[in-house]
Amino acid sequence: MVVGGSSSAHRTLAILTTLGSKEAAERGGLGVVEIARRVGREKSQVSRALKTLDAEGFVERDRESMLYRLSWRVFTMAANAGHPRLLAVAPPVLRRLVGVLGERVHLTVLSSDGVLTVLSQGPARTVQAAGWVGRVTPLHTTSSGRALLFDHGDEEVAELLAGSRFASAGPGAPTGAEEFLARLAEARTAGYALAREEFEAGLVGAAAPVRDFRGQVMAALNVSAPAGRMGRDLDAAGRVVMSAARQLSQSMAGC
Repeated sequence: MVVGGSSSAHRTLAILTTLGSKEAAERGGLGVVEIARRVGREKSQVSRALKTLDAEGFVERDRESMLYRLSWRVFTMAANAGHPRLLAVAPPVLRRLVGVLGERVHLTVLSSDGVLTVLSQGPARTVQAAGWVGRVTPLHTTSSGRALLFDHGDEEVAELLAGSRFASAGPGAPTGAEEFLARLAEARTAGYALAREEFEAGLVGAAAPVRDFRGQVMAALNVSAPAGRMGRDLDAAGRVVMSAARQLSQSMAGC
């Protein structure tokens, strides 16, 4: 796809379209040189555009292959990006989880600026924790944030938390990176993460990681609810979510 226009907008759209192609998805992404060739632009121009798109959360770069691909934030291109199988097999798991817990559940992924909810399923209740599909929440105040970081080293987590506004979170939120790392260690040991009024007062949550065929964390399942309904049973909810996340992981592994 060679770009016809000369503006930066044309260049950006061409890059996104190229990364949204079926071939790019099958190859796990494309390198800067290949993208530049396909859009008919100089490598330096494409590199600058990709850095901007990466910073804004529309593309991501694989740390091992160094290839660029569309991020989860680009919902309209999700079928040709990241993990289409996850989006296909997750809904029944979410519905069963709602049936067991009677509360809203979510499927989340790690984005460049926090936790992005890609699927959400809730029961017919008058009062529910809000659905957050397409919205990003902070890593340090959500159970999903911790579940998504199970495989990250402490130094890497500290880098991701740099600039986090701990003081503006809910009353139960960690006060700094050191406390967050301690809670993350507890969550790893348990196999699931709990958040008690960390995102906002009166809201609790439990989450567990979903792993791909390589055993690496690719997403997280979580439940969120008013503390008055789930606060006392949050540990039990965490174990239920962990079981559902393992079932989804087995589906992703082809088991």
